[in-house]
Amino acid sequence: MFRTTIIASLLALSTAVPVLAQTMAPSIDTPVTIRFYNYNLATAGLGAEATQKLINEFMAENPNVTVEGVGYSSADSSRIQADLAAGQAVDVVQTVFSDLDFSVNNFGAQALEDIAPAAEITAHLEGMHPNGTKLGVLNGKTYGLAYTFSTPVLFYNADLFRAAGLDPDSPPKTWADIKTAALAIEDKTDAEGFTGGITGPGAVDWLLQGVVRSNNGEVISRDRKTLKFAEPEAVEAVAMLRDLYDAGVYENYDFAGAVDGMASGHLGMYLQTSALQGSLVAGAKDNYELRSAAMPQFGDRPTRPNNSGSALTIHTTDPLKQRAAWELMKFLTSEHGYTIITSEIGYLPLRPSIVEDERYLKAWVAEHPLVAPNLEQLDRLEPWDPMPGPNYRQIGKTMMDAVEMSIFGGADVAATLADAQANAQALMP
Repeated sequence: MFRTTIIASLLALSTAVPVLAQTMAPSIDTPVTIRFYNYNLATAGLGAEATQKLINEFMAENPNVTVEGVGYSSADSSRIQADLAAGQAVDVVQTVFSDLDFSVNNFGAQALEDIAPAAEITAHLEGMHPNGTKLGVLNGKTYGLAYTFSTPVLFYNADLFRAAGLDPDSPPKTWADIKTAALAIEDKTDAEGFTGGITGPGAVDWLLQGVVRSNNGEVISRDRKTLKFAEPEAVEAVAMLRDLYDAGVYENYDFAGAVDGMASGHLGMYLQTSALQGSLVAGAKDNYELRSAAMPQFGDRPTRPNNSGSALTIHTTDPLKQRAAWELMKFLTSEHGYTIITSEIGYLPLRPSIVEDERYLKAWVAEHPLVAPNLEQLDRLEPWDPMPGPNYRQIGKTMMDAVEMSIFGGADVAATLADAQANAQALMP
């Protein structure tokens, strides 16, 4: 206990003290090794092979750089904390957007403006969608470049729509349409109507934020000082989801159950990240026709989708390693990098022009129409707001637990969210 406390205290001191950034080396003229912490590498079914392919290609083009991939869990940054405490190099990280604030203030993530030549930053950002480049900005500086990210997509089983007397060419546009379609599927087939990755075991708040925003609400204020998930617009959004559950059409699946339900053809609709496209397509092959649509809206209000996924952040203060990390970051977020990320993993390309370019994604997009809603929603994309301070995970969990109890647990929606908001606000910095 005493030894653990000392280690924790030393870790807090080592990670909380800001380190003055240094300008990176102008070139890589000597061999250098960098450690790349990447959560896709830890998950075989979610892009590990494509990620390693990109790393290998980068090293082939940059023979002086060795990239050591380190797999870690996106749901738990303890591996990074432990390695920092042990004196291990943490050079570049695939950082979940919800962890960005903590990464900057505790893991030494460096603002690009402080370490990279301004002309290089400007040149690299040219051609990137401005909504995407905003995702890694915190307190006015760019700490991360959007790497693997997507918007919410409604996947649906066109065969079940036909069997239920629905038109698969006119998928649900509103939450009211979702309810109508799900009731028809439940009534006229042996399948279940709808589920979403909004809440449930292991869910984080990226999708919830987009749903609440689409009802003109917020879960946290723009200055990220005040929680707002118990305000009327948010309560109304959660109450709508509760109504779907009470009507018997919102299935309380965990992640694996939802994927299995779609793969088996026994689930009509699934709202989730487009990163699952590859897995869902494989499950539907020779089984049923899988289609996709944009996330549902509230009445005539336009949706305000926000992103899932990650940014690339540089943590090393060594000038040569910074240059190597920056070159890796540029390679992974290049036209070629996003081509692999989109076609082999399922995330959005931050460079829209490659969708129409025969050298990159034009042929692939023509063969994979499921990506269309994801691309269209990029024009309305809003950032996934990270919760601030060292208690950010507990703040998020408090909110998500309350939402789950409000939808599936029979609790009073307004009272449950208000109580959770008060408890979570006490954890804010």
